Amino acid sequence: MIGDVASPTGVLVLAATPIGQAADAPPRLAAELAGADVIAAEDTRRLSRLATELGVDVKGRVTSYFDGNEAARTPGLVERLVAGDRVVLVTDAGMPSVSDPGYRLVVAAVDAGIVVTAVPGPSAVLTALAVSGLPVDRFCFEGFLPRKSGERARRLAGLAGEERTLVFFEAPHRTAAALAALAEAFGSGRPAAVCRELTKTHEEVRRGPLGDLVGWAEEGVRGEVTIVVSGAVAGTDVAHDPESLRDAVAALEEAGEPRKDAIRAVAARAGVPKRRVYDAVHGIGQESS
Repeated sequence: MIGDVASPTGVLVLAATPIGQAADAPPRLAAELAGADVIAAEDTRRLSRLATELGVDVKGRVTSYFDGNEAARTPGLVERLVAGDRVVLVTDAGMPSVSDPGYRLVVAAVDAGIVVTAVPGPSAVLTALAVSGLPVDRFCFEGFLPRKSGERARRLAGLAGEERTLVFFEAPHRTAAALAALAEAFGSGRPAAVCRELTKTHEEVRRGPLGDLVGWAEEGVRGEVTIVVSGAVAGTDVAHDPESLRDAVAALEEAGEPRKDAIRAVAARAGVPKRRVYDAVHGIGQESS
């Protein structure tokens, strides 16, 4: 046990791992890996490489713990915890359970009365926020967007009026499609940043309006991607009556937004179909009866 302190039950340690360079590993990480009774790793090969880079001789049992087997592996890990073992959970990068395996084990451990603690460390969410150049005083993390276009559009429509800065994870081959969906839902002029390969050799941060970032991403994106998007401007909630919808579109057009994009953005903010906004702008179906 770390510190040679006996415990009637074990301890679950969520250990953050570097998102890029091994030198960014928190000092406690090496001690936890060396002293663990069990290490549950998202990828055991990556764990082996990390241990070598940190100069750690892993003596505890190593077991894989990833999306495909976490339901089956959780009960066994809880048994080890109840028996008094110190179980360290690591994922490929960053903090376990944040868009990575871990949440299921944390809940099971808490339900079993196990102490759950963490080794704080690197976070792609906070790193991207810090370098994005966008407001960081209030933000929300949305993880990965749905892969299916319809589900993705519905999710984003519900976020169009969110005033906090938004953070998303995305796969490189889906980044262009995700940015296009964001531009359609929020408007092509919404400020954003695409953070690629954070803290790694080929780190890149692209900042600009969503519409411009779509064009950049269509040329191809590589590496781990975090997208940061500015929140909606306060006070931009839109009422559903035709006049309010028409005025909201006009305001965006005056600010330089193309009418098509303005209609999409207003529809998303108001939570109504685009056709309804289109009709309001063109006076369709509004004649007196």
